[in-house]
Amino acid sequence: MSVSASDLLPEDELIDVAHVPNGDRLRLVRNGDDFLILLDQHELMSTDLHASEEALARMTCERLGVRTDPQLLIGGYGMGFTLRAALAALGDDACVTIAEIVPQIIDWARGPMHAWTAGCLDDRRVHLVQDDVAVLISAAYGAYDAILLDVDNGPEGLTRRMNDWLYSPKGLAAAMDALKPEGILAIWSASPDMEFANLLSQAGFVVTVVPVEAKADDMPDADELEYVILFAQRP
Repeated sequence: MSVSASDLLPEDELIDVAHVPNGDRLRLVRNGDDFLILLDQHELMSTDLHASEEALARMTCERLGVRTDPQLLIGGYGMGFTLRAALAALGDDACVTIAEIVPQIIDWARGPMHAWTAGCLDDRRVHLVQDDVAVLISAAYGAYDAILLDVDNGPEGLTRRMNDWLYSPKGLAAAMDALKPEGILAIWSASPDMEFANLLSQAGFVVTVVPVEAKADDMPDADELEYVILFAQRP
């Protein structure tokens, strides 16, 4: 595959290119020991800015409390920070299903990013499905203790307009059906979205909006970066 690196910084090394189903381009870039994934010109995720992705899993598991055989669904593998944090917080009886629609993301995790992946995809508690998380949500009824969505940039997506369904009334109704009683739908968002929080409430969820710090390593201004996790609990 012939790819252009002309718009990268001199210290950036282009590793590979993939495309999401609508054709948008994803690029895996290495900068020293760190990696980032670009969506065209936008930085979608990076290994030096991941505290909020870990918080998504950790805080969800804290809210779930002690449950027997907890079943979690994570939408989007990304760079695996949410998955690894979930595995660290859960016991041996848990099952974590990962839905990742871009096969190359998994190839990157097992290939150039294997040191960061740290074998999490081979954990016996992990079930990997290379499909749209919306398909799994639509097909489930009372199946999951928690659904964690780190898809796009949150409700205001960048990569796929089809992701809008996840945050629509129909998508939220499907998520409600897919959850067990008192199950949690947890959604990572790049920015607060009170309109969407109200939509969650209208769908019947009990909603809590929690700001989380980005806390990038070796970034003195990291405390100024803040994202949001919306926790929506089924009654």
